[in-house]
Order: sequence, then C-alpha cells, then structure tokens
Amino acid sequence: MEEKSNLYLVREPLGRLMGKYSVPCIISLLVAALYNIVDQIFIANATYLGSYGNAANTVVFPLTVVALAIAVMIGDGSCAYVSIALGAGEQHRAGRSIGNAIVVCLGASLVVTALYLGLQDTILTMFGGRVNEETFHHSKEYFTWISIGIPFYMFGQAMNPIIRSDGSPRFAMASTLAGAAVNIVLDPVFIFLFRWGMMGAAVATVLGQVLTAALAVWYLFHMKAVKLDKSCFPIKGAVLGKSLSLGICSFLSQISLVAAMAAINNMIQKYGALDPIFSQEQYAQIPMAVVGIVMKFFQIVISIVVGMAAGCIPIVGYNMGAKRPDRAKKLFTLLLIGEASVGAVALLVAELLPRQLIALFGAKNESRYYTDFAIRCFRIYLCMLIPACINKATFIYLQSLGKALASTLLSMVREVVFGVGFALLLPAFFGLDGVLYSMPVSDILTLILSAIVIAYTYRSLTKAPIDKSASGC
Repeated sequence: MEEKSNLYLVREPLGRLMGKYSVPCIISLLVAALYNIVDQIFIANATYLGSYGNAANTVVFPLTVVALAIAVMIGDGSCAYVSIALGAGEQHRAGRSIGNAIVVCLGASLVVTALYLGLQDTILTMFGGRVNEETFHHSKEYFTWISIGIPFYMFGQAMNPIIRSDGSPRFAMASTLAGAAVNIVLDPVFIFLFRWGMMGAAVATVLGQVLTAALAVWYLFHMKAVKLDKSCFPIKGAVLGKSLSLGICSFLSQISLVAAMAAINNMIQKYGALDPIFSQEQYAQIPMAVVGIVMKFFQIVISIVVGMAAGCIPIVGYNMGAKRPDRAKKLFTLLLIGEASVGAVALLVAELLPRQLIALFGAKNESRYYTDFAIRCFRIYLCMLIPACINKATFIYLQSLGKALASTLLSMVREVVFGVGFALLLPAFFGLDGVLYSMPVSDILTLILSAIVIAYTYRSLTKAPIDKSASGC
C-alpha cells in the first residue's frame, strides 16, 4: 500500500531514493542520447558518407532538440505537477495533468512534423546546411525521415518522466532501452548492408522511437498511483497552465540550446570560410562535423547530469508537498556533490583522451585537419565541464521546488544571453576558435549566478516549516 501511495518518498533514506529514481533516469537519457550518437558513429565510419554525413547529422540535430524541448516541457512539467499533487493526496488532479499532457503532446507533435516537412529547405539553411552541396544533400535526406518520426519521438519523451512520477522509473528506462536497442541493431544493417545512407540511419532511429512510444501507451493503461479515465483528457486551463509553467525551464534549457547551436553552426560556416584550410571545398564540412561530435560527448555528460537532477524531481516534489523541506535540502547537497564529481571525471576524459574519442567517429578515413581540429575543440570547448554540471543541476532542482521563474531566468541567462551572445561575439576577435571559447566563458560566468541562487535556496529550505508526521518520525 505504501508503494502505491508513494509514501515511501518521505520515509526511505535519500541516498537510496536518489539511486532508485536517478539511475533509471540517467540510463533513459543516455539511451535517448545514443539514438543520435549511434547514428553519427555508424555514419562516420561509412566511407561513402564520412564527414559529409557527420556534418549533415550536426545540422539536423538541433531540429530534433526543438521537438525534444516541447516534449520535455510537457512531460517534466506534468511530472513535477503530478508529484506535488500525489504528495498532497490529490490523485484526480494528478490524473488530469497526465491526460492534458497526452492531448497537448499529440497535437504539438503533428504541428512540428507539418512545419518541418513544409519548410525543409529554409530550416536546413538556417542551421548551416549549405556549408557545401554534399552536406546539404545528406541533410535533406536525413531530415525528411526524422521528421516523419517526430510524433513517436515526442510522445515517448513526454511520457517518460510521467511514468517516473507514477513510481515506475525502471519501466521508463526499459521502454527507452528497447527503442535504442532496435536502433543500434538496425543502423549497421541499413547503412552498411543495404547502403541506404542517411535514410537508413534515420529509419532505424524512427523504428526505435515507435517501439518506445508503443510501450508508453501500454503503461498508461496500467498505471499504479494514478488511474486515467475520460474526465482526465478535456483540457483544464488551470491544470495545464501550472504543469507547463513547471516544465518551462526544461523547454527553455533545450530550446535555448537550439539557439546556441544555430548561432554556432552559422559562425562555423562564416568563419570557416575565412580559414586558410577550411575555406577549401573538400574540407569545408570538417569544423561543423567536429563540433557536432564534441557536442555529442557533451550530450552524454549532460544526460548523466540531467538524469541525476530529473530523477530527484518526484522525490523533491513529494517531500515539499508533504512539508519536509529538510529532506529536500539534504537531497540538494547530495545532488551538487554528485554533479560536480561527474563533471570532474568527464573533464579528465575530454582533456586526456580527445584523440581516442575522435577515433570513434571515423578519423582514420579523414585528413589530419579533421583530427587536429577535433583535439583542439575537445580541450577548449569542454574545459569548464564542472561548472556546466553544477549549473544544470541548479536549474532543474529549482524547477522541482516549484520555483519556475527563478529556474527559467537562470537558464535563459546561461543559454541565450551568454550562450548565444558569446557564440556571436567571440569569433569576431578570435576567429573559428572564438566559437570554441563561447561555452567555457558562458559556464564560468553562470556559475557565479548559480552560487548566489544556491545559497538563497539553502536559506529558504532551512526556514520552511516541517511536518514529520508522514515520515513516522
């Protein structure tokens, strides 16, 4: 009975709860990240695609993040709302949030698909697809099939945090793993055996997303803490508005990343054309391909960071709803220590093993300029990984506390004011290397703001009233 009511969230040790919720969430996000990364690895090692295919993948990647941004806003927002509602014992309010999330996600995904298919050439050009004709050709082929799979992708990603909020983080993880397994198995078949090129990579990805979405549908009929009925699906403005406000930070952190990637891609195209090496037609795609690869490594690190923090959302929400801010404060400490540790390990890998990392992405088939630029890119672009991890954890934790405005503002400063601003400004002074400097400068400045917010959050949690009756203490 305690498991079904989620009362264990105020009773079990926080370290155990963090492991129970965060590890499956980390794995789910890592597997989701692998969809694109696996595509890029196989594309890079197909000699008939190589760095042109890699560059095309880099062009299309931000456009998948747009879809992801909408999905996580719906899913993470509903997850936070559901957790708070269940903590307060209001199951029907939780069900209404889930029903509204399903309806909005389906509608939004169809709109995104229609826009992508209808405005394909314009969109790809905006994201640097015309760096050369070969890259543009591969970008169109890949983007067409990825766009067809957008409804399945968005539904699976939106339902994943909702499934976690219902007390089933392992099922959320398993559904994502199943889809990724399909992608990993089919990628080499379609790319190397059938030689379908970029279409093969995209179709393998979409088929995996279809399976994840199908498993999410099955779960919705077998929920534990929340039961859905017809009354949950009509849109309720107050419920939907609150859910989306709690998820807006997730949306902005993703969509602002898209803005930063668009700025970076265009600056790479502009300043690469001024570089004595990369201005040559046969090497023009290298900077875009390499930066995309480095971003994929960063995406793996951030998947771990976000997974740790997002896994805490149901725990924090429930404890705040049950008036246990003392547990929320202690969990924040555990999270910050964990995130800094992840950043430290990732930093060592990026600084010490860049040559080995780039070798995974077809370096043996490319010129030495490809490897040389990749090593420089890894070491400069990722040199502030520890602050980056702490910043991201702070954004998400504020969201889980229901502090949507503070979370949103901090995230916007990092991703738009600093991320986009420095990506546009620094290349004017440092050329192509200025693109690489934009990320570490943004993260170290954001850390100063995060430190202030962290101190304030600790004080507010310390002063909040505590009700220990639910814990049995």
